[in-house]
Amino acid sequence: MTGYGRATAALGSLTLTLQVTSVNRKTLDLTTKIPEAWDAVETSVLEAVRKAASRGKVHVSLEVSGASSEVQWDEAAANAALDRLSAWALARGLEFRPTPEVLWSVVNAQRKSVELPDLEQAQPAILGALEGALGAFSTMRDREGAALLADLLGRLQSLRAHMEVVALRAPQVVAAFREQLLQRLRQAGLEIDLDDERVLKEIALFADRCDLSEEITRFRSHLEQFEALLRSSGEMGRKAEFILQELGREVHTIGSKANDLTISRAVIELKNELEKIREQVANVE
Repeated sequence: MTGYGRATAALGSLTLTLQVTSVNRKTLDLTTKIPEAWDAVETSVLEAVRKAASRGKVHVSLEVSGASSEVQWDEAAANAALDRLSAWALARGLEFRPTPEVLWSVVNAQRKSVELPDLEQAQPAILGALEGALGAFSTMRDREGAALLADLLGRLQSLRAHMEVVALRAPQVVAAFREQLLQRLRQAGLEIDLDDERVLKEIALFADRCDLSEEITRFRSHLEQFEALLRSSGEMGRKAEFILQELGREVHTIGSKANDLTISRAVIELKNELEKIREQVANVE
């Protein structure tokens, strides 16, 4: 699931800005961007994020701004660098007229590093900002989760409707096969009694092969489990994928057993809807 959270905290004259962002991913992939002087806080940051997210590519960024963190230049070093460039150009008979881009490149290379407070002093502010950012992050993901739930519940209704088509049509398949069989026999010029043992045996074998009652029952049961899981408050991602796999298995079996155009069309719709649900579930924790 996607998410974004941002919070700030004061640390003396400094302002800490902490951002947490995430994009969809089946597993949890955590990355951080924290000032080198405070690298040791990364463990605490990752522990807090793991409590808020179990899937997704999550990135935590900590930036420092404020009076004492404004960019400072080492003017002596910058002047020395420009003098060396000028001397190098004159030695080759070139006129040295540095462009703004060259000046910026030289001066920017001579930045003075910012002195940050010790981590022991900074950690409460860092973790406080992280807590605020994760709160906003979780709120955004909750809103997306509510939208996903509504979408998935609507798709479950669609699955039920398509399976109802299968359930209503299934009892008629054997009768249709019986008519087709007798029609083919008549077209072949074979007059066989309807009570002929061979005809009855063929119809009985077909009826056994195309009986869909078990698959329909299991599909409906899996669907109820899936809806209950969607409405639960716990983690659902991997379990949902397993139930979807079982739903797909029942639909595939129905498609392979049913020798009927109406059921085949319903199976196509069921597979299409299940694929859409599978794509959505990949975004849900």
